[in-house]
Amino acid sequence: MPHHHHDGCGHEENDHDHEHDSSDIGPRDNLFIHIDRSNVVALNASQEGSVVIKPWHERLDESKSLESDADDQMIIRIPFTGSVRLRSLLLKTGPLDQTPAKVLLFSNETNLDFDDISDKTSTQEFNIAQGREVGEYALKTAKFSNVSSLTLFFPASQGAETTQIYYVSFIGDWTERNTKPVIAVYEAQANLADHEKIQGTDGAFSTPQS
Repeated sequence: MPHHHHDGCGHEENDHDHEHDSSDIGPRDNLFIHIDRSNVVALNASQEGSVVIKPWHERLDESKSLESDADDQMIIRIPFTGSVRLRSLLLKTGPLDQTPAKVLLFSNETNLDFDDISDKTSTQEFNIAQGREVGEYALKTAKFSNVSSLTLFFPASQGAETTQIYYVSFIGDWTERNTKPVIAVYEAQANLADHEKIQGTDGAFSTPQS
């Protein structure tokens, strides 16, 4: 008999309740667990890129951050463990003039660096407001419907010599890849079945701040 039965069914209920408690993981469709954290790469950054990929309950923690190095530009490449359909980008940046002026998102561009990124057209871009909270930026889902990796480009700060990022995450839907991405030719059939697994993705979505 598992030891957690020892104080009666009340304890068991707590265990059960905990499974439905979303305060630690945040919004139901937060993609934190589907980010391939060990392969996140930050260019012109003071630390490993993965330090800004945090679980929801650490989103406001300012003890770990990424700061740009030689100047105020930074690139963060974020691979996912499957195919994702993105609805929102979540960012905590700053403070003040260290806030990036904007962020440019590039879908499925895996090796962009500072030399070639200016020649590419971003999939979407946003101006970033200063603030201590996590900002949510609504993505054009049609343009981010089959994403295996995302590159974020922060071209300039709002006046400081460096840019600082505390937290990066995404809201969306994840689909498992049946095969390794290199065998893309054989994936067309398999993915149809995958899509049926995605249920309840519309409605009942609240912003992270609520």
